[in-house]
Amino acid sequence: MRKETTKLRAGTLPVTSAELPPPLDEPAVEDLRLENILAALADPLRLFIVHKLMVESDAYDHPCGWFGLDRPKSSLTHHFKALREAGVIRQRQYGLERRSRLRREDLDARFPGLLSLVENWQPPADAHMHQDTDERRAARTSA
Repeated sequence: MRKETTKLRAGTLPVTSAELPPPLDEPAVEDLRLENILAALADPLRLFIVHKLMVESDAYDHPCGWFGLDRPKSSLTHHFKALREAGVIRQRQYGLERRSRLRREDLDARFPGLLSLVENWQPPADAHMHQDTDERRAARTSA
């Protein structure tokens, strides 16, 4: 018997959780570690990503381009992976693109109040233009 698959037109999203692609590897709620989450949020670019998800829309899976970050794809991949592996975001593969969503319920259950700190953070006007850690490190060593 052939398995039915849901085909989505470009620009459409699944309407029920049963239609969503499975999440990429991530820690279970009980395995979330505060030190890993804080380490992921310590980077200004990653903090900006999480803040934008919280303030503008955490109800949908968003593609990388939605965040409006002027960064090389490899750099963004690194930052989104760090957030996913820490358990801050959930990523799903939609064809060739990965989309991200905040794990708000999981984080609130495990660390109550943590996300309210991020939500109350005021990003600098040029927060999305911050150099990532690797670029800053390279600039310091070449100076």
